[in-house]
Amino acid sequence: MEVKESNTPEDQLARIANGDEQAFTRLFHQHRNKIYSVALRLTESTFMAEEVVQEVFLKIWLKRASLLDIKDFDDYLFIVARNHVFSALKRTARQQNMEEAWMIDSPAFENSADCELLTKEYEAVIQQAIDLLPAQQKQVYLLSKEQELKREEIARLLQISTETVKTHLSRAMRHIRAYSIAKLEIQLFWLLLFLLLKG
Repeated sequence: MEVKESNTPEDQLARIANGDEQAFTRLFHQHRNKIYSVALRLTESTFMAEEVVQEVFLKIWLKRASLLDIKDFDDYLFIVARNHVFSALKRTARQQNMEEAWMIDSPAFENSADCELLTKEYEAVIQQAIDLLPAQQKQVYLLSKEQELKREEIARLLQISTETVKTHLSRAMRHIRAYSIAKLEIQLFWLLLFLLLKG
């Protein structure tokens, strides 16, 4: 007689803990919309909400062995999602503070060689990030940001759907943001060090 596989939440978590990718995929589809909605409400950013969903499920997969010790998965998921939302908000605040501290029109740096150096570094990093985009993503990004075309206009021009335009823009922005943060953190460190030594 064939034994029917149990589908209780506990059994699903046990299968994931043992590396079952199909069980993990089912878990992702069961909970992703709930996490996305909470993250979107707290961050008011579709980009950040998508990022939170990815980070939450990446953490669950990487720490899957610990799922066997979890008594209430819904509580666990809420705590992990909440922590990632707060981390995302802190990152954004830190980035905004960094940008404000280095504003081009700041009196401390106005028309200074240091300001010009920072501006050139920033523009170079952004350009590097854009150059690394896949061809169509790059084309969509440039039409949107440089020529300021609307999604519908880009879709008509490239003969693709507005949803495809939205996807390309979202992926392009995600790539540019991640690349820029990684590069600028290193470059700003060296620039700050240079300014400190120079002063």
